[in-house]
Amino acid sequence: MDQLGDVGRYIREQRRQAELSLRKLASQAGVSNPYLSQIERGLRQPSARILKDIAKALRISAETLYVRAGILDEEGEPTDLEVRILQDPHLTERQKQVLIDVYRSFRAEGAPAPPAE
Repeated sequence: MDQLGDVGRYIREQRRQAELSLRKLASQAGVSNPYLSQIERGLRQPSARILKDIAKALRISAETLYVRAGILDEEGEPTDLEVRILQDPHLTERQKQVLIDVYRSFRAEGAPAPPAE
């Protein structure tokens, strides 16, 4: 399943469970109805900031949406540093993603090799 469609379907499911109309959720998240509709249908990739606003309006964890959108790995909890990077209002969404990618690559290089069988 592609991540765009996955996050969109998940948002739609959460919106319906919260008994919110598309219009109401869009208003609470500070986005337009057409934009939210495109996210739900997997046609648009929302930024981490938009996902955070949608999560807040749905009263769910922003990290859950970040994982669904492929911004954070599912391999356990995001590190504190990754969460802090995503919360930094001084960085663009692109800068945040690049920092996280670099951080993960350094961690992968420094990780001990799995034992040989």
